[in-house]
Amino acid sequence: MINPDLTGKVALVTGAARGIGRAVALDLAGHGADVVINDWRNGDEAHELAAVIQKMGRRAHVCLADVGNRPQVEQMFEKSIHDMGHIDILVNNAAYSVRKPFLELSPEEVERTWSVSLWGVFHCSQLAARHMSVQGGGAIAIVSSVHSFRPYPNASAYNGAKAAINHMAASWALELAPQRIRVNVVEPGWIDTPGERVHNSEELIASGGSRIPLGRLGLPEEVAKAVTFLVSDDASYITGAVIRVDGGFSLKY
Repeated sequence: MINPDLTGKVALVTGAARGIGRAVALDLAGHGADVVINDWRNGDEAHELAAVIQKMGRRAHVCLADVGNRPQVEQMFEKSIHDMGHIDILVNNAAYSVRKPFLELSPEEVERTWSVSLWGVFHCSQLAARHMSVQGGGAIAIVSSVHSFRPYPNASAYNGAKAAINHMAASWALELAPQRIRVNVVEPGWIDTPGERVHNSEELIASGGSRIPLGRLGLPEEVAKAVTFLVSDDASYITGAVIRVDGGFSLKY
């Protein structure tokens, strides 16, 4: 049985205050990592999460920053490295989406979606990789989506961002391999998160889950386990990979 040991590692998780990001932060801490908790505006939830991780005996640092804002990301990395000493793991989880028909989308809505879901991944990954290359290696995981390849109506900006970060991840995996930096992608399907309730009713979530081959929506914790595996030494020979955690969602649809 695989049981990753992340003792002594420091992980930075973006969009970590709730949903998949929170589950990832907790799972990494549960396997021994200290965690930098990034979020944009959910400060109370981020600090509550930090308190939980500290009770687990791990260090936790909260850094509120918009990952689409390069100066804020630079400050986040500078402060995190100063406070924690180093960063060994980056999990790009932060995302933003506007669900609206293509004909009605404004350039500003597309720009905001790409700012977080695409540029945010670029900014964080580049700064993390620059640091990791100096310290002798590291691991970057990107939470993408099955909609990187499966079109979803009224989400063209989000879909496009996810497709782009998948291809960037593959390019980075190739470029960064000599620096011993591994880059991998996790593609969740329909996951039971707070964000789903912004766009869907409980009835739709229940009926939609029953149509997934495994019969239900996925849990954030199930995505987190895949992320933890990919950033651990148990996956030391894996880079440029895409692991789909979707209960068969993309097979049926």
